[in-house]
Amino acid sequence: MQKPDAEARVGDLVIEQPRRAEVFEKWGIDYCCGGSATLATACRQAGAELADVLRELEACDAHAQQRDQQQKPAVDWRQRAASELCQHIEQTHHARLREWLPRAHQMMAKVLEAHGQRHPELAEVARYYQALENELVPHLMKEEQVLFPMIRQLENATSMPPLHCGTVQNPVHVMIEEHEHAGDALKQLRRLTGGFCAPEDACPTYQALYALLADLEKDLHEHIHKENNILFPKALELERRLAESAAP
Repeated sequence: MQKPDAEARVGDLVIEQPRRAEVFEKWGIDYCCGGSATLATACRQAGAELADVLRELEACDAHAQQRDQQQKPAVDWRQRAASELCQHIEQTHHARLREWLPRAHQMMAKVLEAHGQRHPELAEVARYYQALENELVPHLMKEEQVLFPMIRQLENATSMPPLHCGTVQNPVHVMIEEHEHAGDALKQLRRLTGGFCAPEDACPTYQALYALLADLEKDLHEHIHKENNILFPKALELERRLAESAAP
């Protein structure tokens, strides 16, 4: 594992050592939708000192190495089949979203009704949450019914199969664009909630809602990272190789 440096892409840094995501989450560095940015650029965009982030990444690597010696290391999805990663995403991240989204929706309605007058920012929080939910629900269906079956088809093919979307690049492009929309909504939610910190007069439901939104943000960042920076490049490479093998 290489030592992090200013010119490394943040997405690649997390691919190489997934636990580095904890450092990026702390500093508000976008490693999923913005995974192609260099560390220096990402730090500048997040208002973080490059030297401080590098220091924490090195400490994270040292700590991760100690943990990996004591327990099972994190899965390196670069070395796994694309179909296996699709299954992992469906069973882990999609399953969590299908549990968390309706729960957060119900809690949001209760909190807005009970605390909306004292905390007018909740109306904006609810609006951005609804935008996020509206983006994600059909997004999961499109991945499971269109893109992931196409990726499995490419992986199992020995020659270029007919794809009803023409090329896997089309649904990949759509998914990346929708990821960006979701990422924008998450940024607004974090801004409006002060980093998902409930106010002093928050009831238990209010506090639980913000804790759930924080969990949702962290998991969605990891989810999008695995797709944008690992799964989608795998899919494009599968199609490229099949197309090359079919060329005269």
